[in-house]
Order: sequence, then structure tokens, then C-alpha cells
Amino acid sequence: MSQNRAINSPWMYAFGMLAMMIPSHAFSTFYVFYYSDELNLGLGLLTLGRLIYLIWDAVNQPLAGYLSDRTNTKYGRRKPWINISIPLFMLSFIMVFSPPGGMSEFGLFTWFLITLLIFEAVATILWVNYGALFPELFRGGEQRVKASSIQQAYQIIAILIVSVAAPIIIDALGYGKMSIILALLFVLFMFICMRFTKEDENARSAPQMKLKEAFSSTLTNKPFWIFNLSNSFAQTVNGLLSATIPFYAKYVLKIPVEQVTILLASIFVSVIPLVGVWYYLIRKMEPVKAWRLSLFAYALSVIPLWFGSSLVGGIIAGIIVGFGLAGFFVTPALVNSVIIDRDFAATGRRREGVYTAVAGFINRSSGLISALAFLIVGVIFGYENGDNPGNDPETTFRVLISLIPFILLTISIILSYFVKLKGEGNKGYDN
Repeated sequence: MSQNRAINSPWMYAFGMLAMMIPSHAFSTFYVFYYSDELNLGLGLLTLGRLIYLIWDAVNQPLAGYLSDRTNTKYGRRKPWINISIPLFMLSFIMVFSPPGGMSEFGLFTWFLITLLIFEAVATILWVNYGALFPELFRGGEQRVKASSIQQAYQIIAILIVSVAAPIIIDALGYGKMSIILALLFVLFMFICMRFTKEDENARSAPQMKLKEAFSSTLTNKPFWIFNLSNSFAQTVNGLLSATIPFYAKYVLKIPVEQVTILLASIFVSVIPLVGVWYYLIRKMEPVKAWRLSLFAYALSVIPLWFGSSLVGGIIAGIIVGFGLAGFFVTPALVNSVIIDRDFAATGRRREGVYTAVAGFINRSSGLISALAFLIVGVIFGYENGDNPGNDPETTFRVLISLIPFILLTISIILSYFVKLKGEGNKGYDN
């Protein structure tokens, strides 16, 4: 691929997804297990920290989007924010997994909370600006389907890297060294993405709304809100599965730490080819129908996780989950881009940053649902931490990895029927 052809190629843009997902997936998979089961931070303090983090998220998500939309430099609107965030994201990720030794429980909670807030703030800036580039760079239905499929394939590769490498590194070197190694990979891949990304100057020169006007218009966009509310329940399942898998391996499948790599790989190796299957299935479908189909598939795919009782059973269930997960990775970006395009047609303003930020905030509410589910199920079954897992930790984590996800996805499916985009279709992207 020549350098000119590589500029704004979906293959190069997707390196950003690969970069950010490596630390992000490691964070979502291991931080709850690390602090509760390894460091024995109480479930109540753990939940409190996550709730404070969500309140902080409510403040910085929309503001990050608004500031991004109003930035206008010779280097672009989005890229300056991304470049500033790269070293900060790297350092804050390492801090999460490198607490000083010998702290009291309250000291550990304080470290947990402060590093979580810093990590989340930088992650918000990074994800909002990277996500806002997607509808600017890729126009037209088929181009977006292709770009989204490539992006999600890279996301799966990132998840696979973490799933295979992280448990091995943790077992050999510990959580701190794991975070350093993965942070360096993030910097490498993010540099490649930025090197071959050039912003659309026309989008940058479009007139911008004032703060009140921008958010008022977003708040009155009914399809946008219903879509993202529905998506937040499904997004909760992504986070809940990632956070629960280490517990599921330990208490349900009863496999040693070194076999967790095999379990994680079974899910995400299968997702890579299945993204291609979903690309074939949805390329001629209307975006909302394709997204709804992926929700149905995802809901059915979590059921077999209840019946896992060994490594082999876990692998089989993981492969089935991979099919539902692949569909959900590909389809939401297509619906969101249609909504943003229609907003531009109605207002004449490019507000990808605000929409991406507000969508991010709604979807981040999934963290609240996940935290409350973990707390409520833990209290019901008596799980507190690694030293006091309760009388029936096996049922605790069967419920968290299968029953709760099925309920959440059912809610998501019901809400999806209220998302109406008249005249939608892949050709409609060009409108």
C-alpha cells in the first residue's frame, strides 16, 4: 500500500482501535478481579469507587465532545487532543495496576479511586476524538460497513492479544509489568494510526454551535437517545463478561490461572472470522435491522455459559458467545453514523464530537449497571472478596456471566424496536 493510499485508509485508521483496546480491554478484564480478589478491597468500597467514577464521567464526557467540535488548529480538531492524550493514557493505565505496597484498605481505596478518575478522564478525550473521526473520514454505506468491519476485526485482535498475553505476563511478572508492556504496545500502534490519518478540512471549517444550542439539539434527537439507551444495556454485557471471566474460570470452571489464556482465546479467536460472517450478513441490510439481529444473536449466545463446568465446556460456550459478540462489535457504529449524518442534513453543522461524547456517556452508564449487578448478586450469594467468597461462589458467577447478561440483552432488544429511522438503508448514508 503506497503512502498516499494509506492516508485515511480504514486499515490505518483501525490501528487506533487496536492501540486503545489493548489497555482498555486489559483494564476492564482485570481491574475488578485484581482489586477485589488479589488485593482484597471490599466489594462495598469497590462499588463506591466505580460509582464516583461514573459521576465524574457524566461531567467530562459531554464537555470533551463540545471542546473537540470547537477546536480549530492547523493540525485539525481531533488529532491535537489525541496526541496530547497518548502519554497520559499510557501513564494512567500503568498507575491503575501499580499501587504501592503496604497500604491500609482505605489507602488502597484512595489509590484505586484517584487512578481510576485520571485514567477515565484521559480515556474519554482519546475515545471521543478518535470516534468522532469515523463519520468524518468514511462516507457512504458500503465504505462505512467495510471500515467498521475492519475496525472491529482490529478490536478483536487487540482483545486476543490481551487474552493470550496478559495472563501469561501476570503469572510470570505481575500486574505492574503487564501494564507497562501493554502500554508500550498502545503507543506504538497509536503512532501508526496518527501517522496515516488526515482530517477533513471541510468538516473543520463548518460552522459550530454554541454549548447550549449543541446540547439542546442533541437532547431532542429521539432516535439517538433510544438507540444509545438500548445500546448501553448491551454494552453492559460486554463489560460484565470481561470482568467476570477471571472469576468464572476460578470458581465455576475451577481451572488454574495458566488455562485462563485458553479460555479467553476461545472466545476471541472465534470472533475474528465471525466478524467477516457478520459483514457478509449485514452488507445489504438496513442498519437498524442489522443491529437488532446482532442483539438477538448475542442474547442467545450467553445461555450456554450457564452450563460450563470444565475447560472444554467453557471453550465451547466461549465460541458460541463469540458469534453474538462479533455482530455487536460491527453493527452499532453503522446506526450511529446514520443518526449523525441526518443531524448534519437537518442543521448544517458537524457535531460528531458532541454526539460521540453524549453517546459515550450513555454507554458508560453501563458501568453503573455492571457495578450494581456485581454488588447485588454478590450480596445475595455472600461474595465479598477473595478471602471471603461466600458459601456458593459458583452460582454467584454463573448468574453474573449468563443470567444477568441475558436479561440485559432482552431489555436492549425491546428498546431497539422503538428506534425508527425512516427510509434508512445503506444507500441512505450518502444522503
